[in-house]
Amino acid sequence: MGIFHKGITKTESMKLDPDKSSQVHCAFNEMQQVESLVPHPRNPNQHSPRQVILLAKIIEAQGWRSPIVVSERSGFIVAGHARHAAARKLGLDLVPVNVQPFENEAAEWAHLLADNRIAELADIDRDGLAELIKEMEGKIDMELTGFDETAVSEILEQMGDGDFEPTDDDQNRLDEVLPLTCPYCEKEFRPPRRGGGWGSPIEEKENPGGKDE
Repeated sequence: MGIFHKGITKTESMKLDPDKSSQVHCAFNEMQQVESLVPHPRNPNQHSPRQVILLAKIIEAQGWRSPIVVSERSGFIVAGHARHAAARKLGLDLVPVNVQPFENEAAEWAHLLADNRIAELADIDRDGLAELIKEMEGKIDMELTGFDETAVSEILEQMGDGDFEPTDDDQNRLDEVLPLTCPYCEKEFRPPRRGGGWGSPIEEKENPGGKDE
């Protein structure tokens, strides 16, 4: 037998106390009491305190962009456990809920797992991520992206700066690098100079004519 919740309509939700609710920008069926929602007992995903704090900050600043999904057949949350925890962290009374039907228990469990698993399978374009973060710096609180200050710093440090121009000290350190020996021709090449690549073989530089002295 399912768990049923008493909700309010979208029209009624417009009259909510702004101190006890956040703006809702997403589609939803009804607003339901936070404490009446029941996390799914088979949910294997664990949400760390840090994740919940970050999500709570995002909801507080941006409002609700996605509802909490509840199964019509069981009454349990099937998507949005972290959002539910964040709402409790913020002390909200009501949250937007999308009640959805599932054919059977297996279908419900499948969505419970897929909601997180599919996102995990995505590949991140690290260069694109770094460029986007650089463009956003100074325009918004970066934690609203889900990346805290430490994570943002690490991403930018790993990617480096494509416009890097070495100073004289940097170039002096480069000059101290030992020559590179080609594994095919066995010739030695000097390290790169500023603005250029690896130069000609050392022996050709020192003996331009290519003749024995």
